[in-house]
Amino acid sequence: MLAEILEPQNQFAARFFWFRLDAIIVAIGYLLGSIPFGYLVARARGIDIRQHGSGNIGATNVLRTLGKGPGLTVFACDALKGLIAVLIGSHIATDPHNIRVITEAGHAYQGANLVVTHTTYFVRLPEAVGSITAAIACIIGHNFPIWLGFKGGKGMATSAGVLIGMMPSVAVSCLTLWFIVFKATRYVSLASIAAAIMLPVSTMVFLLLGYMRGWPYFYFAVAACLLAVWRHRSNIVRLANGTENRFEKKPKAEAAEPPAAPPAAQP
Repeated sequence: MLAEILEPQNQFAARFFWFRLDAIIVAIGYLLGSIPFGYLVARARGIDIRQHGSGNIGATNVLRTLGKGPGLTVFACDALKGLIAVLIGSHIATDPHNIRVITEAGHAYQGANLVVTHTTYFVRLPEAVGSITAAIACIIGHNFPIWLGFKGGKGMATSAGVLIGMMPSVAVSCLTLWFIVFKATRYVSLASIAAAIMLPVSTMVFLLLGYMRGWPYFYFAVAACLLAVWRHRSNIVRLANGTENRFEKKPKAEAAEPPAAPPAAQP
């Protein structure tokens, strides 16, 4: 194990070291999240997904536009990048090479004599910090990818991936509610909003019951919920007005045929 003995006046070096670790986790999470699989899968078929359907690069629009195969592929890839980001963040935070040993000098009296004491303790980034930092960065990367002018998806598949890697029990409860609402209403947006609201509720329940530990997970759940609801704000307006499109199955022949590419601009 690589460790450094740090005197009290050098504890800033340890804190700066943790800051650098956090920055690395943020960079990895964001870059993973910003990979626009929806755009890439559609582009491989000769179309710009941003010019079809809702214009979103997420799995739902790809599924509506290109069919089940490409849509499920995008969903799996978006979820996988969230899972990988969380695993990397957790590994960096718990890697033995990233532990630091700090010694603090103190004073105590033994009779009339003043003696100097030293307290030694190990410090590292908590696993929750590594996981949550990577999760947030990955979701933001998906929603606002630098490669597409910061115009990305709504982060539901990526959020599912980070939850599977970080809070699998919560992920099961949210995905279960998503399927129930979707089957009952055929609204993808309503199912996604319901699952987002379920996230902090189920996280708090599992924490109170002792199946999970670490209230930072609850704070993450609240932040992820608010971000997901905000990203669906246009859908909420359409749901309230009764103009939101339901997800209907297309005939196989229609679903298998990709839409024609838009005509090239004339010089």
